[in-house]
Amino acid sequence: MNNEKATPSTSLEQPIIYLLDTNILLHEPFAFLSFKEHDVVVPMTVLEELDSIKDRRKDVSRDARVAIRALEDTLSNASPEEVLAGVKLPQNDEQHPSGCLSIINDYSLEQTANTLSFNENDNRIINAALHIQKKNPNKKIVLVTKDINMRLKAKGAGLAHVEDYRTDQLIDDIKFLTKGYHQFEGDFWQQVSACESETEGRQTSHIIDKSTLPLTYINEYLIDETEHFAAKVTGFDDEKISMLDLSYERLMGKNAWGIHPKNIYQGMAMDALLDPNIELVILTGPAGCGKTLLALATALEQVIERGLYDKIIVTRSTPEIAESIGFLPGTEEEKMAPWLAAITDSLEVLHSQDENMNGSLDYIMEKANIQFKSVNFMRGRSIQNALVLLDECQNLTASQLKTIITRCGEGTKLICSGNLAQIDSNYLTAVTSGLTYIVERFKDFPGSSTINLNGVVRSRLASFAEENL
Repeated sequence: MNNEKATPSTSLEQPIIYLLDTNILLHEPFAFLSFKEHDVVVPMTVLEELDSIKDRRKDVSRDARVAIRALEDTLSNASPEEVLAGVKLPQNDEQHPSGCLSIINDYSLEQTANTLSFNENDNRIINAALHIQKKNPNKKIVLVTKDINMRLKAKGAGLAHVEDYRTDQLIDDIKFLTKGYHQFEGDFWQQVSACESETEGRQTSHIIDKSTLPLTYINEYLIDETEHFAAKVTGFDDEKISMLDLSYERLMGKNAWGIHPKNIYQGMAMDALLDPNIELVILTGPAGCGKTLLALATALEQVIERGLYDKIIVTRSTPEIAESIGFLPGTEEEKMAPWLAAITDSLEVLHSQDENMNGSLDYIMEKANIQFKSVNFMRGRSIQNALVLLDECQNLTASQLKTIITRCGEGTKLICSGNLAQIDSNYLTAVTSGLTYIVERFKDFPGSSTINLNGVVRSRLASFAEENL
């Protein structure tokens, strides 16, 4: 389908009416403001669904309440007749006019032979779109929903245009996602026409022409196929790129809590994880590539050996999308322990050779002040001088990740890790995941670094499964 992407500025020649499903307003409560000069219609069924969701004790209830308030603010001064006809939406600027927002009472529509049964809310919303399409033959009527099955049903019922909402989507395909490094073919230095170098202590910096790498960003790692060259971009303008010479051998010689990198990708990740000037490290990659193990090993190194941080806070999303950890007896740490087994597994690997592993684990947990916390209780906190490990964050939305990132106070470092091929959320895909969002949003931030750990798998079994299942 070539019309499955809602980019709300499509055609100026044909008027467009966008009809929004409930999941659009839960995904982005202010979505109705994103369609520029086009009209937006919200069915009464959507308002009913938002009302039923707003009182649940779940994080999605907050989005429902925000959406209801936003709609009320827009329509508060309008008469019933104006709400049905359409109320002008606020303009972004004078050059770009806005469309109108209206509500359709889909409960008053009559069922005909051509409409779907009214016994489901999705059917009511589709019938409303079909009704508007029939009344406005000269306009393009678009149903916007994130429900794939609903898009199929709407097409089957005769609706000409059905789209997903991707206004907040920064990339169209996951293959275009920033990897955090650029690998040159052959020998890097054979491709450089001019270079200025400067050495200060043990650090050597190079300045090369921007034409060598036209598209780059701060903290992007540079490697080549010779397995000798490795560098990191420290600055650039329209003409020049400055980079810090790291040396392939030095990256492969990194060490943290007894762990050494198995390949150059892990070497780059350890360099970023151990750099006190980088406040946000994002690790992506398939299962078994070492994301959690590297994060935990470098965290213990910096808290216990180097004393850079006071504690380690470990958190992750749960299958309930961080809604609740229950009301049964037990501390927050005890309730979160089953979801954080990957962390305890990694701790066991790091201390598997100890004479008394259980004693070592208890000692390390206390010495490093490791705390297991629920994502649900991160809102409103201010975390100071801590190292925060956020595991499995591919299941978090951009809004949830923003909540956690904004909790990081002075002296705090955040490590986000996740596998975009293993998303459990019903509302997210690889391109709409909060992990994808922050990778693209923070790639130009000088205090962040992204590394895609590709190339290390824990066993032949896992390797075969990755390639064949």
